[in-house]
Amino acid sequence: MIYLQNDLPQLEEEEILIEDLLDLEEHDLVVFNDDVNTFDHVTHVLMKVCKHTRVQAEQCTLIIHYKGKCAVKKGSFEDLKPMCEAILDAGIQATIT
Repeated sequence: MIYLQNDLPQLEEEEILIEDLLDLEEHDLVVFNDDVNTFDHVTHVLMKVCKHTRVQAEQCTLIIHYKGKCAVKKGSFEDLKPMCEAILDAGIQATIT
């Protein structure tokens, strides 16, 4: 189909605030390897805090062990912050990037 200049559909402009864009930006909750915590502890914490299934938590734990870190959850900063704090409270190193 060919449109003439006057026949093109008109798009309405929408005002978007920079704060709204920042809220939509996805962040990663990253968990780091250490020599202190056991596989079972990390797996249990990921299941409890991030609502991972056992398989998901075990896979993340293996990645953390062999790669040194793993992004275990994506989301807004506001959603990830309490999860990060709970993981830190469990004695596991984590950050939001």
